[in-house]
Amino acid sequence: MSKKPKRLKNRFFTSWITSLVSISLVLVLLGMLSFILINSKKLSDYVREKIGFTLVLQDNLKETEIIRLQKVLSAGDFVKSVNYTNKEMAASKLAKELGEDFEGFLGYNPLFASLDIKLQAAYTHPDSLQLLEQKLLSFPQVTEVYYQKNLVTLINENVKKISLALFTLSALLTFVFFGLINNTIRLLIYSQRFTINTMQMVGASKNFIRKPFLLKSVLLGVNGGILANIVLIGGIYLYKNELYGLINFADAKTLLMITGLVFTLGFIISFLSTWFALNKFLRMKFDELFY
Repeated sequence: MSKKPKRLKNRFFTSWITSLVSISLVLVLLGMLSFILINSKKLSDYVREKIGFTLVLQDNLKETEIIRLQKVLSAGDFVKSVNYTNKEMAASKLAKELGEDFEGFLGYNPLFASLDIKLQAAYTHPDSLQLLEQKLLSFPQVTEVYYQKNLVTLINENVKKISLALFTLSALLTFVFFGLINNTIRLLIYSQRFTINTMQMVGASKNFIRKPFLLKSVLLGVNGGILANIVLIGGIYLYKNELYGLINFADAKTLLMITGLVFTLGFIISFLSTWFALNKFLRMKFDELFY
């Protein structure tokens, strides 16, 4: 007789561990999804900030004039960075790409010095680029402004499509993840349905029956959130080199937001799922528990 309660305890403990692992894995996926959504703007900005202008400068400009122009441009709100390439550097780069010394063949260097400007993400829309192009052409040191218009259009269109697809997929996955946690909790409550019915038969109130189950569900959600956050933080720091540029590890705001969201979701979903599952079994008659 003494072995039976022990066996039941072991079975309940096994089901509790299984539920904990299942909830933790789902919360890890929710955390990853939250990480992508929170950093979606950074991802978009990261791609957009690869767009820029190449300013072809007049020949025989003095070094002081170029430095002055570079400083003026760097002070602009639309500029992320400005890099200067002189004639010799441009010739060396082109020679490497062509695989031959074209200067020796031509007898002179036909290339011009240039400034490469990388823009802030907010200024990379087609309309803004056209206005900036006219503004840059107004500088007397600049003879030509070049940027890849087709590439700009393609990047902007793809960013919009990816953003829409990402939010649609996120909504669907969030619904699925909520359903998985809810089903895990329901199965855990289902395994205790006869215990619930027995407590009702001896006169226990609904609130009295709910209390231990809700406490266990809260504990399950909290522990699941802790385990999920450990996995998430470990994974993020393990791949921090690959994620560099998409997340600033010196700023803990994003990580705190994600871990707090995972912890809160684990608590709320576990509590609500347990509450609704309990209410269902509390309304059921003894004969209905076998189906």
